[in-house]
Amino acid sequence: MSREMTGAQIVVQALKDQGVDTVFGYPGGAVLPIYDELFKQNDIRHILVRHEQGAAHAAEGYARSTGRPGVLLVTSGPGATNAVTGLTDALMDSIPIICLSGQVPTFLIGNDAFQEADTVGITRPCTKHNWLVKDTARLAGVIHQAFYVATHGRPGPVLIDIPKDVQFAMAPYVKPDKAPRLPYAPRVKGDPERIREAVELIENAQRPIIYSGGGVVNSGPEASRLLRELADETGFPVTSTLMGLGCYPASGKGWLGMLGMHGTFEANMAMHDCDVMICIGARFDDRITGRTDAFSPGSKKIHIDIDPSSINKNILVDVPIVGDVKNVLADMIALWRERGARTRADRVDNWWRQIKEWRSVQCLRYRNSDKIIKPQYALQRLQALTADRDRYVTTEVGQHQMWAAQFLGFEEPNRWMTSGGLGTMGYGVPASVGVQIAHPDALVINVAGEASFMMNMQEMSTAVQYRLPVKQFILNNERLGMVRQWQQLLHGERYSASWSEALPDFVKLAEAFGCKGIRCDDPADLDDAIREMLDHPGPVIFDCVVEKHENCFPMIPSGKAHNEMLLGDAATEGAIEAGGAVLV
Repeated sequence: MSREMTGAQIVVQALKDQGVDTVFGYPGGAVLPIYDELFKQNDIRHILVRHEQGAAHAAEGYARSTGRPGVLLVTSGPGATNAVTGLTDALMDSIPIICLSGQVPTFLIGNDAFQEADTVGITRPCTKHNWLVKDTARLAGVIHQAFYVATHGRPGPVLIDIPKDVQFAMAPYVKPDKAPRLPYAPRVKGDPERIREAVELIENAQRPIIYSGGGVVNSGPEASRLLRELADETGFPVTSTLMGLGCYPASGKGWLGMLGMHGTFEANMAMHDCDVMICIGARFDDRITGRTDAFSPGSKKIHIDIDPSSINKNILVDVPIVGDVKNVLADMIALWRERGARTRADRVDNWWRQIKEWRSVQCLRYRNSDKIIKPQYALQRLQALTADRDRYVTTEVGQHQMWAAQFLGFEEPNRWMTSGGLGTMGYGVPASVGVQIAHPDALVINVAGEASFMMNMQEMSTAVQYRLPVKQFILNNERLGMVRQWQQLLHGERYSASWSEALPDFVKLAEAFGCKGIRCDDPADLDDAIREMLDHPGPVIFDCVVEKHENCFPMIPSGKAHNEMLLGDAATEGAIEAGGAVLV
């Protein structure tokens, strides 16, 4: 049965039929009909953000922490253009979000009308797909298609641009009884012959490594479970990209730590010297590979990815397998067991002995202080005091983000929300809002730098309005920390525009927003201050004053290979003894 509805009613009904319970948005003239319909119902909760970029990042946080698509609603012109950064961020990190944007009436499109922008043209390069709907009769079908496209294959953001007159016009609405019929049909099952080749490499590997990425998280909990089975039963070591943290537990016996530019010494050295690499749901981005012509030389490479365009894009591989991670892993493990679950256990044991030598370097060692809080120490204490909590972590972008990845341990997927591919400063505050909306009873902490925090700090007003107890843990070094580090190491210590001389008092700022502010600058007081933050029932801004010039190590400089790492002073001597090439 179909019934006549306005376009605005169709939008709301389609969202309900897709199971949407939350929309992040900001009203404006071109979407007022939709807002009017949202006002008339109680099934979908609208969260009023303070900036459309915040809406996009909040939708990302919601999606990443739940595995369900996030939804945002913005008006035409600047409303849509403000969302572009969040859409691009979601595209780079494969996060499924649906952006509904208003548009001027169809008869004004192209006339430079008030708040008109070519939203479809602007967002074409930063969405998985987008639509301009000029016919109300097509609106419901397009919305349902959009959810399908956003969540199937490699996930990503989509946008639907809806002119105002389309929102007022009437059309029949028919609830879909099955997935929309589309030419878009991503391949989810891997080629059996390729899987057999991969199993043969696994059986004969002497120096193997499992390289996991965000695709494991996106594939769902079953994919993470299967990854753990593969690692535990083969005894192979596991590393991960920034986006893949949590798909294998940080406490797992096979865990080497994060890989890449700020990855651990043992993970990077193992990647460089391995003879078989099993890449699962990762895309060989530049922060992982370093110099591509020196990346894991001599290894046989297996690459499992649902996106065929990622195969052989950056690194040529020996066994490409296109398919959904959970399906491919299930078939691979089944075949490996059927063939006798064989590995070169003696050689793998020798490989672990080498890895343990690299691990003995203790590459994350740093010189602590009883005078000033070291950022690494702050995160170690945060980890110790929250490890047993139902915890979700978001981050901003910079040194603090990398330290968080190094020192916070994640046992499960979907607990770590960060901006990876785009590296978006300002991501963490609104993302924490989205995560807290999705998990109202959980502990949600945003690890921030003072500069990144200030880019979207207006969303603290959203947190206060909706009584969201998000904790903003700011590592305040009064510097653009990663920029300053690069300037010190690579640009002759010329510190061009990498500090601010006009930072706010974050405690007073918190009070101005109506939340709690805490400041700590003494290592002896840190534990009590963190406990105070955790025990407070509402939102908190924690100003943790840290060493201004601490560098984030290990670090692979641009143009260098995995076995050419910069290490901190405390770890350099051990690295040389362990045989790694260390740049000084």
